[in-house]
Amino acid sequence: MSRERRKDEHIQLAALPESVSPVSHFDDLSFVHYSFPEMAWNEVDLKSEFAGNVMNLPIYINAMTGGSEKTGKINEALADIASITGVAMAVGSQHAGLRNDSLIDTFRIVRKRNPKGIIFANIGADAPIDFARRAVEMLEANALQIHVNAPQELVMPEGERNFKGWLHRIEQVIQTVPVPVIIKEVGFGMCSETFHLLNKIGVRHIDISGRGGTNFVWIENQRRKNKEYSYLQNWGQSTIISLLEAQEFLENENWTIFASGGIRNPLDIVKCLSLGAKAVGVAGPVLRLLQREGEERVIEEIHEWTIQLKSIFTMLGAKTVQDLKKCSLVIANEVREWCELRGIDVTHYARRSRFSI
Repeated sequence: MSRERRKDEHIQLAALPESVSPVSHFDDLSFVHYSFPEMAWNEVDLKSEFAGNVMNLPIYINAMTGGSEKTGKINEALADIASITGVAMAVGSQHAGLRNDSLIDTFRIVRKRNPKGIIFANIGADAPIDFARRAVEMLEANALQIHVNAPQELVMPEGERNFKGWLHRIEQVIQTVPVPVIIKEVGFGMCSETFHLLNKIGVRHIDISGRGGTNFVWIENQRRKNKEYSYLQNWGQSTIISLLEAQEFLENENWTIFASGGIRNPLDIVKCLSLGAKAVGVAGPVLRLLQREGEERVIEEIHEWTIQLKSIFTMLGAKTVQDLKKCSLVIANEVREWCELRGIDVTHYARRSRFSI
């Protein structure tokens, strides 16, 4: 099967509601409400920054697609949306364009339509070192995502079966490309052991991409004749659990953690930011809304989310993303149980306060 056809199938399946888990760990987190915010709504500053890149909103359109005529048109629409709303954007894996010159424009269109925006290039951890440099050049990218997706590859009928050398190759890429390198999961989340391994090879930027959003085990299993991997649909750590697993590294100013996977609304975004994420990625909801109602509706939705984010910040008495890290957050149920079993202390989150009593 051609790579282009596979890309089209991924988009078709990712747009289905069945590709998303109906259960969310975001619901295990609750902010403590204080009655006196002592600030005004128009004092909220939603800017976030990493490695010298200033993001006007702590939201980015995460890696989705590219590599076929159909997906090139989707990338064009997403680039227009990113340009108008001021959000950052990542493209999907550029391997198709790196292997076939006729498909390069399905990715380059993103920079053409969004000449001043923050754009992340994207390759796999198995890609040749030269791919990293060329992927960045193709988009004049501000950063490079390297996606790691072993479960997806193993369930994918035509997927990779050899994962040796990924860490060494990532280390080489970091030393080669002139832009920040972001190591990105694809919906299976991360754990503290993974963060330690990445830290040893010099990684400083990570997108945890937790379970709860677009499920690539489910997508690849749907492409299999016998659909024999259905029992793996809940594989991995959720976005919230992955953030809690990362707490040791979130205290390091040299590290940047991005959160994505299963974001449903602005409150989910604020919860991620409160746990230390610099920005939050959204993919599936944008794709489904784009295909259902078009570009203008997605732009309208992002503007609405911006207003709602400022409202939630104000309710919490938080003027900046950094202020959210002082807001009281109670963690319960399944997430708390996981943390107790993994030795992660979550009790201090409930005692944080932005107010002097």
